Amino acid sequence: MKKSFYFLTVLFVGMSLIACGNAPKNQTDAGQEPAKADDEWIVMFDGTGFDGWRGYGRTDVPAAWTIEDGALKINGSGQGEAGNKDGGDIIFDRKFKNFELTFEWKVSKGGNSGVFYLAQEIEGNPIYKSSPEYQILDNVNHLDARLGKDGNRQSASLYDLIPAKPQNSKPFGEWNTGSVIVYKGTVIHMQNGEPVVEYHLWTDDWKKMVEGSKFKGWDNFINAGGENQEGYIGFQDHGDDVWFRNIKVKILE
Repeated sequence: MKKSFYFLTVLFVGMSLIACGNAPKNQTDAGQEPAKADDEWIVMFDGTGFDGWRGYGRTDVPAAWTIEDGALKINGSGQGEAGNKDGGDIIFDRKFKNFELTFEWKVSKGGNSGVFYLAQEIEGNPIYKSSPEYQILDNVNHLDARLGKDGNRQSASLYDLIPAKPQNSKPFGEWNTGSVIVYKGTVIHMQNGEPVVEYHLWTDDWKKMVEGSKFKGWDNFINAGGENQEGYIGFQDHGDDVWFRNIKVKILE
């Protein structure tokens, strides 16, 4: 890995430790209360309500999203991505530019979902047309783990572009920790305490990589974040049962 990868990771983790007094705990038992955040962190989900959340392209929260044991849950239709008329992707109704997002996630057997960031809400277009995706997946039982290139559809990968390495996800039914750091175009994905992806948005290398992928020609994706280089954070309904909790974000200046 590049030296800059580790330098940036240490820098951001250090900032978190200073701000919070200690790192977020990796809770492993369902039903525990969500982590409390200090004034520097924005709690995006408190384990009890949908405050701040709505469906992508709508004002309400799709009925397939519920709260279970302090976790935000998408109740899968079993019909693939957004196959349930009561389902659909959700977003937090505020745009973020430079930030550190942390969360915990677990999937059902064969579960698939994703965390979107820098997303634009464009009428007639699904969220993935404008947003990079932190993949959420049961790597053992979902077919997508064997597709793509070099594992770039496995959990914590930049979906279909960069594989997460090392691949350290836990089996379905167990909680994982995840993090996305975006700072002036540099993006880091973390999984279970380790940096697993680094890349740099809006550069020639980024554009070349996208042009060689399934996202070729998707201008809103290439220009993720739009004119102001900021966007929504969202969770994907891919038709499977998936849970999220301890979701919070810190704005980086």
